[in-house]
Amino acid sequence: MQKYDYLIVGSGLFGAVFAHEANKRGKKCLIIDKRSHPGGNIYCEEIEGINVHKYGAHIFHTNDKGIWDYVNQFAEFNRYTNSPVANYNGKLYNLPFNMNTFYQMWGTKTPAEAWARIEEQKAESGIKNPQNLEEQAISLVGKDIYETLIKEYTEKQWGRKAIDLPAFIIKRLPVRFTFDNNYFNDKYQGIPVGGYNKIIDGLLEGIEVKLNVDFFEDREYWGNVAENLVFTGKIDEYYDYSYGKLEYRSLRFENKILDEENFQGNAVVNYTSNNEAYTRIIEHKHFEFGTQPKTVITYEYPDEWSEGKESYYPINDDTNSELYRKYKELAEKDNKVIFGGRLAEYKYYDMHQVIGSALTKVKKILQ
Repeated sequence: MQKYDYLIVGSGLFGAVFAHEANKRGKKCLIIDKRSHPGGNIYCEEIEGINVHKYGAHIFHTNDKGIWDYVNQFAEFNRYTNSPVANYNGKLYNLPFNMNTFYQMWGTKTPAEAWARIEEQKAESGIKNPQNLEEQAISLVGKDIYETLIKEYTEKQWGRKAIDLPAFIIKRLPVRFTFDNNYFNDKYQGIPVGGYNKIIDGLLEGIEVKLNVDFFEDREYWGNVAENLVFTGKIDEYYDYSYGKLEYRSLRFENKILDEENFQGNAVVNYTSNNEAYTRIIEHKHFEFGTQPKTVITYEYPDEWSEGKESYYPINDDTNSELYRKYKELAEKDNKVIFGGRLAEYKYYDMHQVIGSALTKVKKILQ
């Protein structure tokens, strides 16, 4: 008889929520993770008394009260509001595009003036049927905002020219004719007080977790320790790349400890010019309104993905979407494996969406 009801590969949000809910229903779970820590990409590393978001900025936001209540059982959330600033060649602009941005760009003071400026530039472009990201963006916000805040930043992010990127990447751009720097429209938003590890620790309480374990190094053994498998890794890897490899964008991070209390006055500053190789600088203490004597900053660099690098963003173009569809067909026939999360579903998920997906799967399987 097998020792566990579920082997869960990956201790990120999907795996941790699934394990927590299965455990509550009396199922015996084992989680394995190839990293040296649990929590996947939301893991925080404490440096100089500051919770450093090891894999990039994570800001929790949702409109779903059920999911907000769910995460609040594990940690108290602060009132952090995501209000990034963009730096273009030394000049600062508020994000998302709003009346502050338009004043910084053109000196316009009323919504009517800003709206007229954008409409004039959209008309001048003459773009009726956008064929690529550049045309799509200009047709939405005009040339000035596109060239200052979108073009070079997006090209750095994706490692491709804007004219070579599909229009759907940027189908909607938030444009607000109010003085509102809150990036998200969601009703609930914040950072867990004490960092995201509190949520992971709460989810994994009472569950056996083995770290530094790679499922693929002894697949036969791990495939037989439990009745069922929950897999949150790359779906193409699970199927031995039988149809080919799915593509991703990767990131790399460079941390610095500075002997000063406040480096940039904001948690996130985007660098939208090609003059900097990094896309943003994160100052982690501002996520929790820290007053520590030192500060920790992270330079975030976009990176071409290759085998061995972290897979952060799926490239959901036509080619990769078709490839994923083939793997999904295999997965749907595989009734002993549950696939979930960003890598297994080849989908750009926010945190609340991953949690929602895991809760839905658990309810469906363990009614």
